[in-house]
Amino acid sequence: MVKHVILWTLKDTLSDSEKATVKAGIKAGLEGLKGQVPGIIDIQVNTNGLPTSNADVMLDSTFESFDALKAYAIHPAHVAVANTKVRPFTQLRSCLDFEI
Repeated sequence: MVKHVILWTLKDTLSDSEKATVKAGIKAGLEGLKGQVPGIIDIQVNTNGLPTSNADVMLDSTFESFDALKAYAIHPAHVAVANTKVRPFTQLRSCLDFEI
């Protein structure tokens, strides 16, 4: 199995209410991919970081294999979420993929 963990920082130009809307959209969009994209074992988005956090959103996902992760990256449903709910609103992305 493979873990795929991403931290995003939202754009500074977003208001607090815009950030809340964006976070909800990212969460719904990415978590909605389970059952649509083959190979996803689990996918969770955390948007409720403590004040000590320096990121706004965390994706914690588990895939059957590295090949499943690679297929997810180009799957049309994932690309649509990334292009409409994530990329337009984020300024920084950090990723760590590892085998478990």
